[in-house]
Amino acid sequence: MTQSVPALPVLVAGGGIGGLAAALALVNQGFQVQVFEQAPEIGEIGAGIQLGPNAFHAFDALGVGPQARARAVYTDFMVMHDAVDESLVGRIETGEAFRQRFGNPYAVIHRADVHLSLLEGAQASGQVEFHTNTRIVQIEQDEAAGTVTATDQHGKRWTGQALIGADGVKSVVRQQYVNDPHRVTGHVVYRAVVDKADFPKDLQWNAASLWAGPKCHLVHYPLRGGEQYNVVVTFHSREQEEWGVKDGSKEEVESYFQGISPKARQLIELPKSWKRWATADKEPIENWVFGRVTILGDAAHPTTQYMAQGACMAMEDAVTLGEALRVTNKDWAAALELYRKNRVARTGRIVLSSREMGRIYHATGVERLIRNQMWKNRPQERFYDAMEWLYSWNVSNCLQQG
Repeated sequence: MTQSVPALPVLVAGGGIGGLAAALALVNQGFQVQVFEQAPEIGEIGAGIQLGPNAFHAFDALGVGPQARARAVYTDFMVMHDAVDESLVGRIETGEAFRQRFGNPYAVIHRADVHLSLLEGAQASGQVEFHTNTRIVQIEQDEAAGTVTATDQHGKRWTGQALIGADGVKSVVRQQYVNDPHRVTGHVVYRAVVDKADFPKDLQWNAASLWAGPKCHLVHYPLRGGEQYNVVVTFHSREQEEWGVKDGSKEEVESYFQGISPKARQLIELPKSWKRWATADKEPIENWVFGRVTILGDAAHPTTQYMAQGACMAMEDAVTLGEALRVTNKDWAAALELYRKNRVARTGRIVLSSREMGRIYHATGVERLIRNQMWKNRPQERFYDAMEWLYSWNVSNCLQQG
């Protein structure tokens, strides 16, 4: 006899990509869900993101594969050039051989289009209730009753059978249960979206493209059917940075890219406005489970952007949580431990690998020369072998990652 799902909903703190993915995964296992978002409406800010094959495996498992696929731009290759002398550092083909190897494509997409695909799925389910202008500030648990009660900023209390903290890099849930410091990197990221008509014709490649410079790099790739291009520039700041987002200035960007070749440098002349992120991450932690509360996405493993896997990892988390609940017959204690066990090392590897990739991208002196030789004449299959651990993840092996 199967266990009936209790009437109480599951509470999800945060209505971003991780929160919506979690809501979908929970609905797919028969739960009703309440999502709490502190913003006035459920939406997403930002610009473009990259999607590896693992992201598409997650979309499919969550039931929104067709929506996401329709909004993505499928790249022909990934490429890195040296931003000083324009030499080719490495090129990875992402065509048919890549798809055959990993079972899904590599793509780029606007962050808002990922969010919209997940939101449509959640709304269509009829099992997700959204509460905007609502920020969870305190959590209490009744072990005997098997309930979690969350209090919002207005003092209103919400009770559920469990709570998923998908409340981002400055997670209140993580702060209450872990309260660990963040690590400001000193790296600043500027992001902008540029219309195709304004984008240099000699850089209109159907590719995820990176120009690696000394203590800086630039990224560009197409969005929304190639009608726009995402432009991202990153540099080591001279200032004492504080973690956060604000409007940027073209003058600041220009001051950090003096030694860059004209072909790459033209990218910073394009945007009419920039958003400026001072980045940070946190040390990976082993314990994500606190009674009937857990954390997911950036709340669990805030990372820098160099592996281009933040959204992908949040969706993987959600799928794994759903599968853990399925195989344990919705036993929360067993499911949350199984979820934790299969996510901690993998997401920790992303956090630490991202730091190392930032070092490689921003290499100077002899390190730059080594970087520029590392991937010379490497066969495509060797690139694919190196990516196997990352891109071969899917719903059928997500509980074999521990």
